[in-house]
Amino acid sequence: MARGGTRIGGRSGGTRTGGAQPGRSPRRRDRRGRGMRAPLYPAGAPAARTRAERFDAVVLEALEPIEDRWGAELEDLDVAVDDVPDVSTPAPDDDGVVGDGDIPLARLVPAGVDRRGAPTRARIVLYRRPLEARALDGEDLADLLHDVLVEQVAEYLGVEPDTIDDESDQA
Repeated sequence: MARGGTRIGGRSGGTRTGGAQPGRSPRRRDRRGRGMRAPLYPAGAPAARTRAERFDAVVLEALEPIEDRWGAELEDLDVAVDDVPDVSTPAPDDDGVVGDGDIPLARLVPAGVDRRGAPTRARIVLYRRPLEARALDGEDLADLLHDVLVEQVAEYLGVEPDTIDDESDQA
């Protein structure tokens, strides 16, 4: 081998920089022939769930006591989760928005008609990333979600949040 890292014989113009050669496939993770690594946790284990899946599970747990008490009134209400709110286009009105400063944590979208003329159901949209950012731990996130859901359901039903919260605690 000559100085400067170029090869003397064999392939012409090759360097020892480790980059992919023209016509050769790039190196794979399996460079020593041991095979691909297996997942750290089995697919069904709680540790294998993504942050979004864990958040969805906490939402369902927070919503359960409310649905147990108010299930009949909430038949026409959907609950959805988005990662982040779209703050580029302001909402036409701030009714139905639970926020922390300028960042909404949840929004109540009333029933209406979509662009194609089809009827839509009312829904509560929870924003995962802002809610997770404001929670200190899993228990704090569950409490925050419960409070936000109580406010949104109260707005949907047209009652005070204390009515929803008191009734769900007694059930």
